[in-house]
Amino acid sequence: MNFMKTLLEDRCSMIYKKNLEHLRSCSILNRTPFIMAAAGMLLGSANVNAQADQPEDQSNYLETITVVAQRAYRTSKGATNLNMEISETPQSISVISADMMQKFGADSINEALRLTTGVRVEETSTNQTTFVVRGFDIRSTQVDGVGMPNEWGTLTNAVDSYGYERIEVIRGANGLLTGVGNASGTINYIRKRPTNEAQGHIGVSYGKWGNRRIEADYSTPFTDSGSWAGRVVVAKEKSDSHLRDFETDRTFIYGVVDGQIGENGVLAIGYSNQDSDTSGNMWGQLTFVANDGTQLEWDTDASTTQDWTYWNSNTENIFVDYTHQLGSNWQAKASYNYRQYAHDSQLMMGYSLTGLDPETGEGLLGWAYKSPYETEMHLFDLTVNGEFELFGHVQEVVFGGGIGKSERTDWYNPTDFSNPLFSGLPAFPYAGDAIPEPVWGDPLVYTTLDQDLKRFFAATRLTFTDSFVGVFGFNWAEYHRVGVNAEAVPFDQTESKISPYAGLTYHITDDIMVYASYSDIYQPQEETDINEVYLDPSKGVNYEIGVKAELLDGRLLTTLAWFSAKQQDLATYGGFQFLPDRAYAYYVGVDIKSKGWELEVVGELGDYTEIVFGATTLDMDGTSGSDTYPWVPRHTANLSLSTQIPSTPVSMGFNGRWQSKTSNIDSYSGYEIKQGSYAILDLFAAWDITPDLTLRANAGNVTNEKYINSLYYASYYGAPRSYSIGLDWRF
Repeated sequence: MNFMKTLLEDRCSMIYKKNLEHLRSCSILNRTPFIMAAAGMLLGSANVNAQADQPEDQSNYLETITVVAQRAYRTSKGATNLNMEISETPQSISVISADMMQKFGADSINEALRLTTGVRVEETSTNQTTFVVRGFDIRSTQVDGVGMPNEWGTLTNAVDSYGYERIEVIRGANGLLTGVGNASGTINYIRKRPTNEAQGHIGVSYGKWGNRRIEADYSTPFTDSGSWAGRVVVAKEKSDSHLRDFETDRTFIYGVVDGQIGENGVLAIGYSNQDSDTSGNMWGQLTFVANDGTQLEWDTDASTTQDWTYWNSNTENIFVDYTHQLGSNWQAKASYNYRQYAHDSQLMMGYSLTGLDPETGEGLLGWAYKSPYETEMHLFDLTVNGEFELFGHVQEVVFGGGIGKSERTDWYNPTDFSNPLFSGLPAFPYAGDAIPEPVWGDPLVYTTLDQDLKRFFAATRLTFTDSFVGVFGFNWAEYHRVGVNAEAVPFDQTESKISPYAGLTYHITDDIMVYASYSDIYQPQEETDINEVYLDPSKGVNYEIGVKAELLDGRLLTTLAWFSAKQQDLATYGGFQFLPDRAYAYYVGVDIKSKGWELEVVGELGDYTEIVFGATTLDMDGTSGSDTYPWVPRHTANLSLSTQIPSTPVSMGFNGRWQSKTSNIDSYSGYEIKQGSYAILDLFAAWDITPDLTLRANAGNVTNEKYINSLYYASYYGAPRSYSIGLDWRF
């Protein structure tokens, strides 16, 4: 082991200068597990024959290490596509780890992103979620650093988070890295990959509203050398809800195999499938206004649903990626991602054009809709990373391109409009069996849509001095779509644009860095206007200036950022159109400006305590002046604190989030809905019964705060106080 440590110490500083990921300090060499992983990374990436240079009795040991660490290196690629630490990146980035998700019982993507600085999780109905950052919807999504087409963004039904090692959120425009982007940000989901040693986890939990969950995760090498390995992840969850009659049943399966091909190649093949069935779901929103304009209040379980409603979906993903070492300083990665999504939904809406009679509860109209739907997507991506010498420093360059294709068909089942619900609903609140199910006809094609996205990008990270670094690049994207709209009118649209990107960083000291970045905004939009014609892409510019400081000997990273964004023709909800045979939401393009400040502090306060603190304040201006998007809180804050009680097997912590007051105009009656500021507090505690067995407890909304879940469309009430208890076994 002394030989290995000496070898690594001699080469650690050299590799560090080349910006290999996660090699931030040679002091980490004192940890034996890291020595094994780092040894293979150093020896494998240098493409040398260790056996020829080392004593015979070391050769087999070193060969095994090489295999182990190439896997670790390959899976560490994150959202930036450049080998930069978060502390070195000229944008604001937050990370939600698998450990944090487990501590706070964040079993879905929605719950996980609620732990993140500056992210608003807008559940606009029981089955649809939009994520909002800096006042704008997130439309850019990555998986393992590969940019996905638009439809990978907004979620339908809750997506299980158990298949991800971590989730990264890049705040601000990120068109260079994803091919498309607006001023909100980018979510990058990092899949779990096989580990270098056999290990597993089984967890069970039970919670309020009959929430039952079981999950299992097992990884093992297939060969003695560890050159090939696999991992299987399974989760099953069933639950009722705080909302009347709403039930969910979710099954998630994920498997991945990876390994070495020759001396320089690594291959990974993976598959995931999620079945998500819901019944008693809501379509649309509660009516919170009376016919005199006053605001109404309901019980937290209030819902407009009926027993015959459901929304069942299936999502299937396949991915293949191959990484090849082109020499000691160059690497190429080719990937293919396939996604198939299908659902069958049977929905009912309750709405009011006048507001409800506060005495009788009357005034609701109804609408029912049955809609099968399916979409299929293919994405091919190629990225090349390399290094070169310039200005007396090692520089980095990345370039590549991608092709994305998708096909979508949307059906609807015509119905008999003589059903009583179309003429008026019973006094609200009503029971789940108050309204009979409509008679449905055979499905008819509603719309078809074929989309193509082509992109090419290039970027370089230039080190001018030890303190001054720049990131420069561009992205070219061409977006084409063809199909038939709901009026049977064909369309054929093509848009293309070159978007530049620039970022500068300067180290005032070893621990304090200032940065500035600029990015174009280019976002094709899938929303349609009142005539069901697709809106033009949104375009604009985004600026960010900030400072990052590593405190407490690098344990704590603090980021303070000022941002400003201007977007033109951004799709904004305009209303709901009711036709004799169907109904749909329509949008208008508006010009919006957003600017503000963000602060995030993340890391360790000591040997036992971890902290995540974030705060955002913003101003938004547009067609309505400073009242534009009033449903976006102008001030938000979050604080997560977890600690291990010294000399005990007990850990505990809390997560709190606060937002300022919001409001919006009811989509149908035109009356204003208001919500005051509020805070939600969640707690967790864990007891390590043995080193491999942990009992954990979680409590949500412990103060039993009553609040409207979202004013994006004024949806329904958020969950009141809840609890769960679980048992985890690691082996």
